[in-house]
Amino acid sequence: MKNNILTLIIIIIIISFSSGCTFFERKAQPSSKKSIAFYAPDSSYYFFTKAQIARKRGKFEKAFEYLEKAIKIDPESLYLKRELALFYAQQNNKDKALVIIKNILEKNPDDVETLILSGKIHQNLKNTVAAKEAYKKVIAIDKTRENIYLILGGLYIKDNEMSDALSVFRELVHNFPASYPGRFFLGKVHSQKGNYKEAEKQLKKALDLQPELVEPRFELLNIYHAQGKKQDPDKIYKIYKDILKKNPNNARAALELGCYYHEKGKVRDAEKLFIDLGKRSESEFAIILNILQLYIEKKKYDTAITILEGMLKGSPENSNIHHIAGIAFYGKKDNDKAMIHFKKVKHGSRFYQDAIVHISYLYQEKGDIKKAINHLKDAINKTPDDPELFYYLSTFYEDTQKFKDAETALKKAIEISPNEEKFLFRLGVVYDKWDRKEDSMKTMKAVIKLNPEHANAMNYLGYTYADLGINLNEAERLIKEALKYKPDDGYITDSLGWVYFKKGMFTEALKFLKKAVELVPDDPIMLEHLGDAYLKTNDRVNALKFYKRSLKNKKKDKVQLERKIKELTGEKP
Repeated sequence: MKNNILTLIIIIIIISFSSGCTFFERKAQPSSKKSIAFYAPDSSYYFFTKAQIARKRGKFEKAFEYLEKAIKIDPESLYLKRELALFYAQQNNKDKALVIIKNILEKNPDDVETLILSGKIHQNLKNTVAAKEAYKKVIAIDKTRENIYLILGGLYIKDNEMSDALSVFRELVHNFPASYPGRFFLGKVHSQKGNYKEAEKQLKKALDLQPELVEPRFELLNIYHAQGKKQDPDKIYKIYKDILKKNPNNARAALELGCYYHEKGKVRDAEKLFIDLGKRSESEFAIILNILQLYIEKKKYDTAITILEGMLKGSPENSNIHHIAGIAFYGKKDNDKAMIHFKKVKHGSRFYQDAIVHISYLYQEKGDIKKAINHLKDAINKTPDDPELFYYLSTFYEDTQKFKDAETALKKAIEISPNEEKFLFRLGVVYDKWDRKEDSMKTMKAVIKLNPEHANAMNYLGYTYADLGINLNEAERLIKEALKYKPDDGYITDSLGWVYFKKGMFTEALKFLKKAVELVPDDPIMLEHLGDAYLKTNDRVNALKFYKRSLKNKKKDKVQLERKIKELTGEKP
């Protein structure tokens, strides 16, 4: 438990930039003596206190009002100004917060608390350059801020700026020689830069500081494994065994040791470990998660298969192992073996639904869509209240243009789970493909009502309006709103360009359609849209270029596009 807590503390410190609403602990309070005047209705502390009470009650407008009154009474209070900036930041009005911070720093450039708050807000805005600058100023002014060193170093690691990270962690351990996280991350950075000797030295110092932790040991193992032919197997075995002695249930260490045994030809030792892991996995799901994270997600399918086949000797009927083995063989494109394992996943397993879907897709890949559909139907008969199975069944019907059957399946999924926007959105898509535009638009409106931030539904509705040449102002509004949530989405960018095209704003359309094609280079519809925009701006050369690119990528409905190309080349249609 202690290992987990310490690890969690380190992770929280390093990745705190991902938090959207948590800010640094306040270090100071408005300075005032507790006298009658201190609580008087015209004192800054009185309004500050009222602001805190209002905020706790969720009355944020009142909180802002009271805090501004407090500042009016005490305009030199940096603490109150920081509090106002913090209020704005917590209400997602970070622009106003940064204006206040900028004003504070213009008069007080060395105010550490304001610099820290500035760094935190810039992190939340994903502006890591500004965040780093703020934190660099903090540690230049105040070298006692160990957590700021860690956060700044973490930002450099995240951006793969290892030399800068190295400098920060070196300074950290110089100022805090007993800092475990400082030593650990200094060793980790050295390791990533290939400085294995120095990395080993720092990680061993980290272990001296916290001998019960396993993270430095795994980092040492990474170093020893990376040394190729120069690696010392006995040293590696010793560390794995040391981890397992301290924590016999450490699945990662057992899995890696088993793989290392297998790699070094110690097949019996490997088999013994894998059989034990197979038995344990019946009650320890963490073992399955470790295999997924360490091998499947990293596409180390051969290693995963070696482990899983060994584990099946210890637990031959284990649905979890069979499912992961199916994924590994599927990843290797050995679909026959994948099918064998997926079919051994029993009804009632947490992976049953996923295995059924995989089997159906394998049948589809073989070209046997009928078997794919029937397999899903059989599964639905066993689990009639699983909306996901109806959803996947609808996708097979949709692919075969059996839109009525797709509609029926999706309506059943919606009946079981009425608030699942995914089902409703897919129904809107089916209606669109079915050429039931009114029903499609009505359904997309229902999705947006269910989730006002559903960017894909807003885009779909807006693009439908544009394609039909109706409600173009509303189409523009919807698509711009969608771009707030997905600013780099090529399809939504194309939709906005198409709206401008339909409005006759061809130069503006061209700007967005070009950006869309940069984001998604091979979509035939987007390429044709760009060709249309070039043609409308009298650039026939580029129009022809993008029409030809579109034709190359288009699989059907080519007649109209071919006619456009012939007209530009002077050929008779």
